[in-house]
Amino acid sequence: MTDQMQPPLSPPIAERRAHSFAHHGITVDDPYAWLRDPGYPDVKDKDVLAYLEAENAWFEGAMAPHKPLLDTLFHEMKGRIKEDDQSVPQKDGDYIYWRAFETGAQYRKWYRKPAAGGDDQLILDEPALAQGHDYFRLGAMSVSPDGRYLAYAIDTNGSERFEARIKDLFSGEILPEVIPDTLSSLVWTSDSKGLLYGLANENWRTDNARLHWLGQDVASDVELFHEDDEGFRVSIGLTSSEKWIVIATGDHVTSEAWLVPADNPTATPLLVAARQAGREYDVDEHEGTLYIKTNDTHPNFRLVKATLGAPDQWEEVIGADAHFYLTDFTLFKTFYVTEGRQDGLDQIELRDYATHSAKRIPFPEASYSASLDDNPEYEVTKLRIGYESMVTPDTIYDYHLETGELEILKVQEIPSGYDASLYATERLMIAARDGTQIPVSIVYPADFPRDGSAPLHLYGYGAYGLAMEPGFSTSRLSLLDRGFAFAIAHIRGGDDMGQQWYLDGKLDKRTNTFTDFVDVAKGLIDLGYSTRGRISISGGSAGGELMGAVINSDPDLWGAVVAHVPFVDVLNTMLDETLPLTPGEWPEWGNPIEDEDAFRTIQSYDPYTHVSAQAYPPLMVTAGLNDPRVTYWEPAKWVAKLRATKTDSNILLLKTNMGAGHGGKSGRFESLHETAEEFAFILWQLGVEG
Repeated sequence: MTDQMQPPLSPPIAERRAHSFAHHGITVDDPYAWLRDPGYPDVKDKDVLAYLEAENAWFEGAMAPHKPLLDTLFHEMKGRIKEDDQSVPQKDGDYIYWRAFETGAQYRKWYRKPAAGGDDQLILDEPALAQGHDYFRLGAMSVSPDGRYLAYAIDTNGSERFEARIKDLFSGEILPEVIPDTLSSLVWTSDSKGLLYGLANENWRTDNARLHWLGQDVASDVELFHEDDEGFRVSIGLTSSEKWIVIATGDHVTSEAWLVPADNPTATPLLVAARQAGREYDVDEHEGTLYIKTNDTHPNFRLVKATLGAPDQWEEVIGADAHFYLTDFTLFKTFYVTEGRQDGLDQIELRDYATHSAKRIPFPEASYSASLDDNPEYEVTKLRIGYESMVTPDTIYDYHLETGELEILKVQEIPSGYDASLYATERLMIAARDGTQIPVSIVYPADFPRDGSAPLHLYGYGAYGLAMEPGFSTSRLSLLDRGFAFAIAHIRGGDDMGQQWYLDGKLDKRTNTFTDFVDVAKGLIDLGYSTRGRISISGGSAGGELMGAVINSDPDLWGAVVAHVPFVDVLNTMLDETLPLTPGEWPEWGNPIEDEDAFRTIQSYDPYTHVSAQAYPPLMVTAGLNDPRVTYWEPAKWVAKLRATKTDSNILLLKTNMGAGHGGKSGRFESLHETAEEFAFILWQLGVEG
């Protein structure tokens, strides 16, 4: 090995450059602000790139001695994946559709065949589209109503600016028109001649809905709707009957929807109900009646209906319930389905349009994840359902409406073998410091000791009202088989226990999320699942913010910490309204530009701000250079400040994906490699190598 190839002997130390700013009479020093390239998203600053590359070299050098473990983990994880796997075929109109991986392939191929009989047709070849790109992601895709055209969108650098294209499935020809910088679903008009989409503006925000006619120059596309509020995002969808196109706009707390006839997209849009601050609603249509899910009277939502003639005059169908959180509804021709959580557990209910009475589908386990799967047709005699738990692999059912039978269509196959009896799962309730009972989903080996001697991995997120489902993971088995318990803390900030659960973890109640996580860890210690310093933790994005907060507050609890694309520079990001997400995020975090209380609240918990001269646990951090959600400089600045400030000698690693975005590397095996890196780091730090 030449000197140039030798791994670095010490971690890089980022230069401190004087920089400060003031808001509301409060001055903030930020000596690592220079790590934000002023040319972003085009990052070319030599000093910035040199620092990120030096950190990557330090990461590679530190992980190199553990490559045998990493390789072992990767091959374990890969061995649990059926390489030549395919989805359960599903009928949609005149065709049956499915997708499949070939052995060794990173990406899927998409197929169909005529429902009346005929040959298989390859309609989209992801491996071919990904050829020559370090990163590839398929975004929206949609087949036209007549079955002839496929619209699809791809991202080849992780920036989430997708390029939409159209393929003639009858001839195989790719049409000449290309729509760059889309950031939306792709919705066809009913005559299969027009396509609705949304463009990302210069700040990566979708503030529009546009119409493209096949065969026309994209430059002549018509803007059907424009949103003037910088905090709102526009989305496009289709009602279940496919008679109406829904153009919706909203932020995290307020929404508004317009209806456009699918057979006449340039008609004047019909406003369902004008936006009211704090009111959210979703709309669908059945035989001329609108059904609307809304939180106008209660955080857990209710279902109402209205006529097309008076769409804002709502009549209650299903009232709100403090114990049942209505999360979704789907309309079919002769019945409809409501989905929600009863005291935190998923429920699927069938209802008739006449009485609206509910028939609940029963599931066998005490903790699980269940939801409607792919049900594209309006008129059905059976429902496709997905089900899994922390010990039950992903299972696809058809629920037969007439008999109530749950027919198993597919159970996730694990080629290297899986015996569910070797593991056990529980749903625990652990008291937070304010007395609130926090649900915890946990899985562990059947012979797991409860004497505090075993390692424990604790995962959390807790933001945006996103629940963390207690689902199955083949990768997780690599920790379980080495004696770990694996727990998910259903902390406030998610909507695991209803919408109020979400409200109790945002804005001025944000710190509940952090203290809930710490209190769950302490509760698990009290129950004998582990002990201080034997707990590894991980989280990504807002969950990475969680990691930053809890290592500031309780550093000695954790034996290893992994923070993926962590949102740790909250104050600076919320002060920068030019960033892609910032205006739309103010309802979630507060607007520190205009509101001094919001400024002080964010500053009071901001992980980057509160890095202090104390001992920190071993830490692995990831970032994506092209990430438009959590910009690369947030983790870079955080790591730089930690290096300069912390008093311990524990390892601190930063890995920046130089050609990827928020989700890390693409491809099913590349992403597995990153999970193997994370687990290798955890096992190394907890001394459980092997």
